[in-house]
Amino acid sequence: MTTPRPLSARSVVLSLLLGAHPPELPVSALVDAGEMFEIAEPTLRVALTRMVANGDLERTDGTYRLATRLTERQQRQDLALEPELQGWDSTWEMVVVTSVGRSASDRAGLRTTLGELRLAELREGVWMRPANLSRTLPAWPEELISTFHAVPAQDPAALAAQLWDLPGWDLDGRHLLDDMAHARTAAERLTVAAAVVRHLRTDPALPLELVGSDWIAPRLRSAYTAYQQELVATEMQLLLSAPGTR
Repeated sequence: MTTPRPLSARSVVLSLLLGAHPPELPVSALVDAGEMFEIAEPTLRVALTRMVANGDLERTDGTYRLATRLTERQQRQDLALEPELQGWDSTWEMVVVTSVGRSASDRAGLRTTLGELRLAELREGVWMRPANLSRTLPAWPEELISTFHAVPAQDPAALAAQLWDLPGWDLDGRHLLDDMAHARTAAERLTVAAAVVRHLRTDPALPLELVGSDWIAPRLRSAYTAYQQELVATEMQLLLSAPGTR
């Protein structure tokens, strides 16, 4: 097992609330959870205060809840962890950025959006992926982006290998799955689970024809789902054992 990098108090709070539905917990449960994950109470309380000041959290009557922008992040994360696949007919989505002269921040924001849509960049301004996801692309302005559906002439597996480092992603996923199996303490398990989430958010979610039946993503996703159920049970126990606030 690789040595996991310990999560900060802020990361522990975010991991707990991003996994909770609705994303809120009383301070008593957060303090107890912090101790379980090796975060001292004073450290956790300082982190909560700073997160409220920074607009990450909202506090009402001793309960902390994710602020709106992080609630939206939770929704995106939920969708990213469970991409909705559909049958693939060999067509690919293609997004071509046609505008010029945009600011660096606009370009960076668009690249982030395209990456979150699981598109990959073939060359500058040309993004694509197999059309096997049950979702629609945003309605971008015509002067900014043109979208197409096409069937590439080249071998689709070779094109996928050009767009993504599939062996590298699969190997990293196998290491994380092994780390999850060998993590012993609550802090280690939460740390590895957070790494699993980050990795699954970059899963290209390709058709089985392009990655093979041994692709690690389904097993990694199942392991994370089992951990999430475990974490929800832990949160429920904390709520039942500490119904009041501190």
